[in-house]
Amino acid sequence: MADPASYRPSPGEIPKAPGVYRFLDPTGRVIYVGKAKNLAARLANYFQDPAGLHPRTRRMVFTACAVKWVVVASEVEALSLEYAWIKEFAPRFNVMYRDDKSYPYLALTMREKFPRMHITRERKRASTRYFGPYTKVWAIRDTVDLLLRVFPVRTCTNGVFARAHAQGRPCLLGYIDKCSAPCVGKITEEAHRDLANQVGDFLAGKTAPFERKLEADMREAAARLDFEAAAKLRDDLAALRTVNEKNTVVFNDGTDADVFALVADELEAAVQVFHVRGGRIRGERGWVVERVDDSGPGDLMARLLQQVYGDIPEAQRPLRGTRRAARDDARSVDDVVHTATDQVPRDILVSAMPADAAALEQWLGRLRGAGVSIRVPQRGAKRALMETVTANAHDTLRLHKSRRSGDLTQRSQALEELQEALGLASAPLRIECYDISHTQGTHQVGSLVVFEDGAPRKSAYRHFTVRGERGEGASDDTAAMAEVLTRRFRRLQAEEAGEEGIDEDGVALRSGPLDEATGKPRRFSYRPDLVVVDGGLPQVNAARATLTEMGVDIAVIGLAKRLEEVWVADDDYPVILPRTSAALYMLQHVRDEAHRFAITAHRKKRARAMTRSLLDEVDGLGPARQQALLRAFGSVAKMRRADVGELAKTPGIGPRLAENLYELLHRDDASGGAKAATTAQ
Repeated sequence: MADPASYRPSPGEIPKAPGVYRFLDPTGRVIYVGKAKNLAARLANYFQDPAGLHPRTRRMVFTACAVKWVVVASEVEALSLEYAWIKEFAPRFNVMYRDDKSYPYLALTMREKFPRMHITRERKRASTRYFGPYTKVWAIRDTVDLLLRVFPVRTCTNGVFARAHAQGRPCLLGYIDKCSAPCVGKITEEAHRDLANQVGDFLAGKTAPFERKLEADMREAAARLDFEAAAKLRDDLAALRTVNEKNTVVFNDGTDADVFALVADELEAAVQVFHVRGGRIRGERGWVVERVDDSGPGDLMARLLQQVYGDIPEAQRPLRGTRRAARDDARSVDDVVHTATDQVPRDILVSAMPADAAALEQWLGRLRGAGVSIRVPQRGAKRALMETVTANAHDTLRLHKSRRSGDLTQRSQALEELQEALGLASAPLRIECYDISHTQGTHQVGSLVVFEDGAPRKSAYRHFTVRGERGEGASDDTAAMAEVLTRRFRRLQAEEAGEEGIDEDGVALRSGPLDEATGKPRRFSYRPDLVVVDGGLPQVNAARATLTEMGVDIAVIGLAKRLEEVWVADDDYPVILPRTSAALYMLQHVRDEAHRFAITAHRKKRARAMTRSLLDEVDGLGPARQQALLRAFGSVAKMRRADVGELAKTPGIGPRLAENLYELLHRDDASGGAKAATTAQ
């Protein structure tokens, strides 16, 4: 590795002008490309004290051995050149948004003598019209099946077409009227091409003319008493309307917009985009990308827009109102002119305002040939749609992480990496993670989640109500964590020793760690191989001290959120796992699951506290007895009118409990009477 000081340019060499820079490795390969309003100020950031750099950035500057730059006239030119170089060199340290999956499209091969409609996952061939993307293959197959009722375009491969032509006999689709059978001359070349153009126009959004024509033909057939033809036209019309209904209306004003939502954690970012044309959702796509530095949402969003629209040639979209624009525009179901889905729309709605938004708007305006607006929606239908897109992005990131943790090979690799990184005697087959949740010290709840063989064991999850020394909660998170660990491992020690009695949670301890009914070990009797706490070195050392005091010898680590360092008890320096490490992904999943489970339990407890009944204040009056009272009297107001004897007749309510309840219900009356007597005196 090269020392950055060995190739650092002199301060006077770097111009204070807009430009694009690139770092090169010893072989001359470009490893990073960036742009700047001020090259001198930006490059100076890379040659500061390496300890202050993001780990990925620090690795990049030590991998490089040279830096070069090009001065340009404006920020917009810098934006264009940066994207061109990223696309050309594919630098390893740049954020590259790639689809988390390849999406299917519906294609019309207009270059062929007899155009063909088929499903594909590529968009590379010239003279082919593509529609989509669709989210599921089965959805596009349903669409094709419905369209073939009205537009029986050829869908067979060239080999099947040639064989049918040679035999003079069409395939099955030709016999059931889902293909016009051009292979055997049932339709002319010109008529079949016209049919293919009609399919393309319908998929592009020009649907209203076809629906009106089918409806008119249906009424005409019914008028001449040709009910069989009218019924077929009715079914065809229903099929077209079903296809239309798949494109959900979200904006009644016919807005053209791309809606981008970005959700990121410390290691990765997930992006979702909905293409809205003519007020309808015409397609959606998703990406998952590794975060290569500590860039914020604004920088990530700027790079995303740059890559999504970078392949569109400049000035491809003419100004609205020109002859070419009128010819190329598509129409929605209500005949509203809209931009094609593969072009830059007028409105770009984002969840976070991108960095250099003004320069991006100018650049995108050049690509569109008209003005472009980038903004964060604040209210109304656009804000509601943004929340939907954001929810999809959250789900994309969650699924991505769960799929990684769900893969058996990945889990095995993660456990092996953890064993090696932490110096454990064996792979941690059972991992327990603890977290604390509260609201300003109230309603404190601790959570325990369990991962066995790298996968969540949800039946072993537990939550703890943190009581503290005086029953009013712990003084801080460290004390709360100590209480949770003490209660969990005291229970474990009791079960391992075969002790009997009642634990602090009021649960009976059975003799021995085996369940007499099943003969299997109880869930709490399993000893973990690794304990994980949410936090840094102070939290880890406190947890380690608690376990040591109890005589429990189990490895304890903590996962800090800021830089995702893994802290080991009594070590002054953290263990840094690679950002793409399977072990780090697993620890993140464990930590996030503990956090989620703790928050869920805390919210339930807080909700119960906010809706507490007056009856909860009576000692010994649990939920079952409260229900019995409510069944007998119907309401608390009617209980107030009852005497002690009537209350005691309720099943489960004895004389002593009835007296306590009576005193509580009439406490306010007694205080009010005393107050009145004092006033009279």
